[in-house]
Amino acid sequence: MKVLGINGSPRKGGNADILLEEALKGAASSGGECEKIMINDLVFSACQECEGPPDNGGCIVDDDMQNVYKKVDVANVVIVASPVFFGSLSAQTKMMIDRFQCRWRAKYITGFIGSTSPGKKGAFISVSAGDKKEYFHNAASIIKNFFATISAVYTGELFCSGIEDKGDVLKRPEILTAAFKLGQKAVKK
Repeated sequence: MKVLGINGSPRKGGNADILLEEALKGAASSGGECEKIMINDLVFSACQECEGPPDNGGCIVDDDMQNVYKKVDVANVVIVASPVFFGSLSAQTKMMIDRFQCRWRAKYITGFIGSTSPGKKGAFISVSAGDKKEYFHNAASIIKNFFATISAVYTGELFCSGIEDKGDVLKRPEILTAAFKLGQKAVKK
């Protein structure tokens, strides 16, 4: 089972990254073959809402997103981690999701099914310094739309409030355990 972790945090080694690593360790402990993408390391433009895109869900912009599309297509499980910024996802995460507009168009406008793995699952990890639950719900609503677009069933979430400074989550072993278990659950049939 292929598991793709997508880190939408601008910080390597930050709280979202740490929790994603724990989730991937959990997935690996249950037999998952894991890989991680750091969105902030990619070179890609925002969605240009191109006219005349291919009906098969392909994107005509040739940048690092081409590789992301391939990895998402073959993954059985996609776990996205993002901090909460201004009440929603990080800009990096949102920009990556916006680039899946070509897939959304193909699925919902042209009826193209695509080559995504059957039975794909998706899970979401989000971290916030604050404690406003509606911010997590805002972020999750976008992630759920993303998962629907890639034909992934939303199978789990981990929302962590009151986590601000880099590495603070390491002081919360119960959250680390929850992330590990989220990864385990994601790969179980």
